Amino acid sequence: CSSSGSPYQPVIETLENYPQKKFYNVSKLGGTKYVLLCSTLDTLPYSIRVLFESSVRNCDGFLVKETDATNILDWKTKQNNVEVPFCPARVVLQDFTGIPAMVDFAAMREAVRNAGGDPVKVNPACPTDLTVDHSLQIDYSKCAIQNAPNPGGGDSQKPMAKLSPLRAQPRKLPCRGQTSCKGPCGAGDGSRAAGQFAAQIENTPILCPFHLQPLPEPETVLKNQEMEFGRNRERLQFFKWSSKVFKNISIIPPETGMAHQVNLEYLSRVVFEVKDFLYPDSVVGTDSHTTMVNGLGILGWGVGGIETEAVMLGMPVTLTLPEVVGCELTGTASSLATSIDIVLSITKQLRQAEVAGKFVEFFGSGVSQLSVADRTTIANMCPEYGAVLSFFPVDNVTLKHLKHTGFDKAKLEVMEAYLKAVKLFRNYESSSREPEYSQVVQINLSSIVSYVSGPKRSQDRVAVTNMKSDFQACLNEKFGVKGFQIATEKQNDIVPVQYEGNEYKLSHGCVVIAAVISCTNNCNPSVMLAAGLLAKKAVEAGLVVKPYIRTSLSPGSGMVTHYLSSSGVLPYLSKLGFEVVGYGCSTCVGNTAPLPEAIRNAIKQGDIIACGVLSGTKNFEGRLCDCVRANYLASPPLVVAYAIAGTVKIDFETEPLGTGFNGKSIYLRDIWPTRSELHTVEEECVISSMFKELKEKMEKGNKRWNLLEAPESTLFPWDVKSTYIRCPSFFDKFAKEPVAPQPIENAHVLLYLGDSVTTDHISPAGSIARSSAAARYLTNKGLTPREFNSYGARRGNDAVMTRGTFANIKLLNKFIGKPAPKTIHFPSGQTLDVFEAAELYQKEGIPVIILAGKKYGLGGSRDWTAKGPYLLGVKAVLAESYEKVHKSQLVGIGIAPLQFLPGENPSTLGLTGREQFSILFPSDLSPGMTLDIKTSTGKVFSVIALFENDVEITLYKYGGSLNFVARRFL
Repeated sequence: CSSSGSPYQPVIETLENYPQKKFYNVSKLGGTKYVLLCSTLDTLPYSIRVLFESSVRNCDGFLVKETDATNILDWKTKQNNVEVPFCPARVVLQDFTGIPAMVDFAAMREAVRNAGGDPVKVNPACPTDLTVDHSLQIDYSKCAIQNAPNPGGGDSQKPMAKLSPLRAQPRKLPCRGQTSCKGPCGAGDGSRAAGQFAAQIENTPILCPFHLQPLPEPETVLKNQEMEFGRNRERLQFFKWSSKVFKNISIIPPETGMAHQVNLEYLSRVVFEVKDFLYPDSVVGTDSHTTMVNGLGILGWGVGGIETEAVMLGMPVTLTLPEVVGCELTGTASSLATSIDIVLSITKQLRQAEVAGKFVEFFGSGVSQLSVADRTTIANMCPEYGAVLSFFPVDNVTLKHLKHTGFDKAKLEVMEAYLKAVKLFRNYESSSREPEYSQVVQINLSSIVSYVSGPKRSQDRVAVTNMKSDFQACLNEKFGVKGFQIATEKQNDIVPVQYEGNEYKLSHGCVVIAAVISCTNNCNPSVMLAAGLLAKKAVEAGLVVKPYIRTSLSPGSGMVTHYLSSSGVLPYLSKLGFEVVGYGCSTCVGNTAPLPEAIRNAIKQGDIIACGVLSGTKNFEGRLCDCVRANYLASPPLVVAYAIAGTVKIDFETEPLGTGFNGKSIYLRDIWPTRSELHTVEEECVISSMFKELKEKMEKGNKRWNLLEAPESTLFPWDVKSTYIRCPSFFDKFAKEPVAPQPIENAHVLLYLGDSVTTDHISPAGSIARSSAAARYLTNKGLTPREFNSYGARRGNDAVMTRGTFANIKLLNKFIGKPAPKTIHFPSGQTLDVFEAAELYQKEGIPVIILAGKKYGLGGSRDWTAKGPYLLGVKAVLAESYEKVHKSQLVGIGIAPLQFLPGENPSTLGLTGREQFSILFPSDLSPGMTLDIKTSTGKVFSVIALFENDVEITLYKYGGSLNFVARRFL
């Protein structure tokens, strides 16, 4: 979406020191017509500056007008009051939402050819990336962990220094099912895990857990991939044809990665460069995780299928000029606060700040403390707190991250120079004034403290700084959700126990189980790396873990083991007893080896409240072991810290963890890794490895995808037998010249609906009911019910999707009086499926409309909620009010959105819905015009034509955006 006739072309400049690079220098607009001082731009939020630059660059006087640019510049007074267009730099799609868009482009080529035009000219106007990541189904799976029958024993191996017989002794097990990994492990790495990884993070090498060497993909992965390609062969062939014949479209094949990760790790440019012209990267996508790229300084958010298709066609996205909430981060995070603590705390406070429907933009001295991984995680949580997006302007942290991901050095230098020139680079070291925001939410990072949860329930949070006093309170408290009711005179009891020839003393609060588990919220690399770095510093300082404590390390995937190994911390974890035990749920679900008998007996005889500490999700009393009554959930580094201390009754600020070399007292602060240390290791050992792997995948491609045959013809060779891909009928009446809007004469009401009809009522996305019109169609094509698949998978077949329109069993049509996907065909009086009735009306040449109540089209955006009714022959919808996005979709497909006058509805007007309706559209149709509707009973009433601007009027006159754009190709 760009304009060569922009009235702002006089501000196109060359970039300093790069004379071949050009850009719109929006900070230097001047003259009698426009006056923009640099200080004015400085007061705009960075996210609004991106909108402003886009409006200046794309101003063509029609889709984007000069008034749109001035409205954005005047954001402070115009926010929430005006609609503005936005032309994103690119589009990202996933395959479910992407296939109908690509089918439409293929059909448009047919229409342009039939009208005498050149079909080769039909291509997406906006760069589009489609990731095939929604087709995989898990048909095969295997258990990852092989539990030994005697967890505490096993075959002996050569002696290891200071190895406790309590620890799981490594057995010489082969790597099951892996032909390239021969024989048992002789390295003594302490692992009990055998076989394949049940789950691995996308885009990472699969590693043998014994040797940490790359292996072929497990049999389960290969079988699932084989099923995916077999089940979706038609769709994949169509995608491959699309990648060959369309310009401006890139197809990311299956098994490469998830859409949002590929977008973040590979597709993001930060700054676009097209023919030496520079402009900010921005994106809209059909994936809810599109907002992740906000963490890289890229403006982007998720929209519906129709909106993304419109952008692909060269149309802007329209949005209400939003409020921008400034989130000021100040202070310094507690030394014990992990990235997870910070991310979740910020998310919680933003939810409380009521930022729904607004832009959020981060600023303040604390932002520089957040890594890009932290930022993208916060931005990805937008749905949790309701914001449209959460924007982190590009800064030095961003540039450093991009360097580690393999960005070309020369491109980085150009990027930095350009962003600074257009005032989109955030420099926290300068004294420049901060932008003005609609409101400011202040979050002091120093107020974010590290927590543990327990001792019996995960919802009982305890600040680490209060852990010692809280545990003491639990001893005093009556028996219940927290209390243990230990008599005062017994609270200081000490029970001596002999173990491995040494005497140890157990007391209330002693740690006997410590499990580092990478699961759910602890899969963030930084927290697992923190545990490893802490272990490294502890070993180097001479600290040890008491041999009776049951320690274990259960990574969530091979990737975790990979980066713990590549960063060099795995041996130190092992030295403290945290050895890899397998890849699956273990300690959380009680799958832990029994404690030594001497320890169990001492705990029971002394009635000791022994503790377990783990970085999992479950900590119910007695869950880990029947003699361990207090269990705490903690971050991985804190698990290691409590294991070294040997007790939870410790104040880390004032009491040492233990004694190191030369009898020196070692405190937690002495070995706790700093955030800068973590960021450095994370960027150099994790990020760079992940990005390198993904780029190699992208360059090599997928073997099955590379071998997949697909046609190379300009026009797609539609297979009439296909039940997945079919040429839609949107262009059946396509003509070279637009036809003036035709009057709607004697239309019957197809459906008479009430309030809050959702997009799911209009176009279901789930399974295809066996009794539905779509099911009958597929059955007639020779398919069995198990082959029906879902509506989502068949979005490329208009025959299925049209039959699925209004097929929701919860649809309440007032003509029927009960929930059912049925209606009445009034000429015959029959009660039929909605599709069957609509088909009869079309055969009889009778137009149809829909009557509805308030908030018609509520819910998530789906392209077929407009396309389906259009193909059913619906000419207009008459409702009391609309969901804004859906109303725009109706216009975009060529259906007139009409609204009752305030205070009026079918009941107040005495309408039954059984009448026939006639509507005349004048040649001078204008936004918000009042029209008269005449019924067959002689009643005449007025309605509002909900066209908001000249663009919508034009689209409607052309029969929708598809026809409008198709004619431009002629």
